Amino acid sequence: MPVSKHGYHARDMSDDPQNDPAINSVEDYHQRSKHSLQKYARGPDTLDWNAQPDPFRSYAGTVRYKLPLSARQIATPYPDLFHPGRVEAAAITLESIAALFELSMGLSSWKVYGATRWALRNNPSSGNLHPTESYIVFPGDAALPAGVYHYHVYAHSLEHRCEPEDTESFKQTFADNSFLIGLSSIHWREAWKYGERAYRYCQHDVGHAIACFRYAAATLGWQVRLLDTCSDEHITGILGLYRTSDYTDVESEAPDAILQISCGNQDANTDNTKQAEVLSDMLASGHWHGCASRLSSHHFEHWNVIEEITQYCQKPVSPIENVLPESKPILSECSTQLDASFVIRKRRSAQSFDGSSIMPLFTLYRLLDCLLPRITVPPFDVLSWQPRVHLVVFIHRVDGLKPGLYALPRSEQGEILLRKNLREQFDWSRPAICPEWLPLHHLISAKSQKAARTLSCHQNIASDSALCISMLAEFENTIKDAPWRYRQLFWEAGMIGQSLYLEAEAANISGTGIGCFFDDAVHETLGINNTALQSIYSFTVGTAIRDTRLVSLPPYSHLEELRGS
Repeated sequence: MPVSKHGYHARDMSDDPQNDPAINSVEDYHQRSKHSLQKYARGPDTLDWNAQPDPFRSYAGTVRYKLPLSARQIATPYPDLFHPGRVEAAAITLESIAALFELSMGLSSWKVYGATRWALRNNPSSGNLHPTESYIVFPGDAALPAGVYHYHVYAHSLEHRCEPEDTESFKQTFADNSFLIGLSSIHWREAWKYGERAYRYCQHDVGHAIACFRYAAATLGWQVRLLDTCSDEHITGILGLYRTSDYTDVESEAPDAILQISCGNQDANTDNTKQAEVLSDMLASGHWHGCASRLSSHHFEHWNVIEEITQYCQKPVSPIENVLPESKPILSECSTQLDASFVIRKRRSAQSFDGSSIMPLFTLYRLLDCLLPRITVPPFDVLSWQPRVHLVVFIHRVDGLKPGLYALPRSEQGEILLRKNLREQFDWSRPAICPEWLPLHHLISAKSQKAARTLSCHQNIASDSALCISMLAEFENTIKDAPWRYRQLFWEAGMIGQSLYLEAEAANISGTGIGCFFDDAVHETLGINNTALQSIYSFTVGTAIRDTRLVSLPPYSHLEELRGS
């Protein structure tokens, strides 16, 4: 395959999709990374604890800009996030940027059990391993000079990676009152524990991170848009990920996404490819600083398949989709009066559920209603494409609904696909009491706890909750059109998961993402016998049992010592 200027392989476009190596590689990876009732996807034979990755990357040799802990000062009520125009846009300052990062990628607490201590973050991660790194590309002001910065989570600081040579020209590449956020993944962090399936989990985490930035921005009255037209090569150039001298003998970072943050209205029709090209070229001649820290002392195992799928999923420049979501009534009202910053910071992944609590019907409908995309309503207004991920819900205990299976297609095309590929016996009836615009359909009545537990790698969290969700992606048509969109299927699923996390917290219950499930056993249960739809993520919601053995400490108490105060 031809190689780009930043070292990435360009996709070999074939007239025959069946002979397209990228499509074939995506299909092969997806099949080989499945768990089954007979065996799990290939992973490490044992965990090498001496090689456990450092959860915090830093860049030695950079100037650090300390960020204030300003999230608690944001008093935006959680329900206001979902009413366009209700939250007045904050000015772009060091304090508001600090709050954006704190509420998206920052620490939420420290947990202590005996002699063991570990950090939790506002953004969820498979295994709490956090492969996602974040950056800000900023035009510059009196408090923060122009350039590219890496967010150091532990230090709650911005590390100045690059200064543009011509700061005035650099500034002119940005739309008014805007800046960019860059996301990348360190695949090794997940592969250390999960082996070949780790690439999936990294993409889930990108989706969680995108949604985290969207919710955090909403607390400030800001808009967010995924710049979906620019290529991975552009992202690599803008973030400096191609600079091999800065990553000598350390774990590399793969480009994921660029987000535009704005405190004004955004034009969804804007093609940002030119901006990305100009920034990439401009920063190539900038003044770069710092070398990435090594995360593991050694790598006991090397996962070639992850490197291969990374190359075959490289995103090229793509046209604007600009597909507006189907018209829907205003989102059903949220009953909580909690501040959004509090809801975001108290999010936790439940480790166990009580197995008895009944979810109110209103709570279920609000949970599901939040998963339907709406214009200027977070988090799905970030995306420019129609939903490609749809839900099958295992209802265990919801007041007013029969236990069993239900479907929630998130688009009209999705409903057509589900009806065509799920079991013919499913009745597709509407619950007697259900908002007209909420496309929830009863499939079959049954006690579903045992099936949900078995399908979720025999985990009790799938059966002791009030409900368990299987997310089905439009797999075949998506990768046939563009194999790199395989990643985006997981992003969308991760964003759904983040919405469920926050809505559960707002309702004073809890959620947990489930990455371990038996893929084809899920398909068999639902009657899926092809690859038109594929299960890519699961989620469970209910009343959590709190582990009283754990001690919680404030998230940034360590900064007093770190900053010498």
